[in-house]
Amino acid sequence: MTRWITFWWAIAILLAGLASAQELRVPAKVEAGTAFSVPTSGSGDAMLYIIGPGDALERKVHLGEEIAFEADDLHNAGHYLAILSGSASQSTQFDVVASNQPASLSFFAKPSRLAVNRPNGISGVTYIFDVFGNLVLKPEEISFRLSDATGGVQSHNATSRDGVAWVQLNSAPKAGPAHFEASLSGVQATRIVQEVPGEPCSIRMTAKPSKDQRVLLQTDPVRDCNGNPVPDGTIVSFTERHEGRVSTVDVPLKRSVAETELPAVSGATITVASGVVLGNEIRWGGR
Repeated sequence: MTRWITFWWAIAILLAGLASAQELRVPAKVEAGTAFSVPTSGSGDAMLYIIGPGDALERKVHLGEEIAFEADDLHNAGHYLAILSGSASQSTQFDVVASNQPASLSFFAKPSRLAVNRPNGISGVTYIFDVFGNLVLKPEEISFRLSDATGGVQSHNATSRDGVAWVQLNSAPKAGPAHFEASLSGVQATRIVQEVPGEPCSIRMTAKPSKDQRVLLQTDPVRDCNGNPVPDGTIVSFTERHEGRVSTVDVPLKRSVAETELPAVSGATITVASGVVLGNEIRWGGR
């Protein structure tokens, strides 16, 4: 609370004396986390106030001496106001900029799960920060690398703009976890993208008699168009039609295969489908 009271009091001093203010000789730019000094002229005592984003400093000074700031005094990047109050108020403005040494990456990969073989299906965005958590605005070269389950690797370099770099890459033809990495000057971040099979490419079923006047229906292993087994739990629909009557059974894949039983009706037509993909048709028994 005391700090904020001091803040508003300092602003009032600035507004009252700004017309006749003399500019302090503060560096126009100060790198976050570096020491610097501000020379003063005259004699006597004064108070120096520095106000900026997340920082508010108050210091008693002796005019005619240099005001020294330690490396950890100012580390939040942004625009600052310096006010020297005394017999004649002096003020100036300056900027604290991010450190030149990137220290961490904030890396986002989207989506975390997607189907195989999608052009530009995976997006990666990274933000560059210095050791104090300031966004590093100067251009930096970011290396993106996507390693898929087949051992395939996609690489792309991008130059950051205003602290951000991004890329779009293809998902692999084979399902499995892909390691997505962003790196810069020894700093790196990794995300896992799960690449899953696509929709079924085709479905084929067989039929054979079962007990109690029923017919056993079973699909061949269901795969996508790249040969990947379609995930268990995918619904396969078996439909039997005969003289206007329709019976349908929905069955989830288990170990890439779906099977069920339907009444063995002579002359019935049996079809199989999953989503928009239609399989073969069987006419049972005939007449």
